[in-house]
Amino acid sequence: MKLDGRTALVTGAAKRVGRTIALELAGRGMNLVVHYHSSRDAALDTVADIRRRGVGAGAVRGEVRLPKTAHAAVQAALKAFGRLAALVNNAAVYPRTPFDRLTPKDWDDVLASNLRGPFLFAHAAAKVMIRQGFGKIINIADWAGVRPYRNYLPYCVSKAGVIALTKGLAKELAPTVTVNAVAPGPVLLPETDSPAARRAVIRATPLHRIGAPADIARAVIFLLESDFITGALLPVDGGRLIA
Repeated sequence: MKLDGRTALVTGAAKRVGRTIALELAGRGMNLVVHYHSSRDAALDTVADIRRRGVGAGAVRGEVRLPKTAHAAVQAALKAFGRLAALVNNAAVYPRTPFDRLTPKDWDDVLASNLRGPFLFAHAAAKVMIRQGFGKIINIADWAGVRPYRNYLPYCVSKAGVIALTKGLAKELAPTVTVNAVAPGPVLLPETDSPAARRAVIRATPLHRIGAPADIARAVIFLLESDFITGALLPVDGGRLIA
């Protein structure tokens, strides 16, 4: 798909990886709808940066776990730009949840944000894309959805669900809409990580370095521009899945 002049909706696009994805898409000529939850100032800064690239942009606030948020974001894209070519489901939470302190509420909160949210946005966007006759959905999964690690059980399960959601949606929405996923590895480690923890991650990564948000954004662009890929999981993990 040619990106120039098209419109994309990116969830969780105010900061970090989501912001980088939005800015990279804007650099390719796409108009953007920036979804955010609580980071209003950061979202408005992202919108301003996108507009400085010569394309249109707007921001929509809301919790990803609510159907009304997905509906409002999709409708904002249609109202502002007429069509919606791409959805990037990036928004997610990453709480540390040691098993001995894990509660049902912890479980529900993580699954609601990380799995229910992408489903709701995909469901709302797909209806529009099918009517248009084209569209692309990219889900941001995680290598931990394939190889879970300790102390983050709900997160790992939610990302495994995102991978299954991707494959299922690819079947449901073919041939009109392609659906793929990117599985990041160590990119933008938590600010609370100690230097020792950071060194341990680097040692465990075959490429012996931490990735950058731009690595994820370039993978998203590749999948958006490709018209014969659907149901795929693209690891961008420095080799963690083969370690």
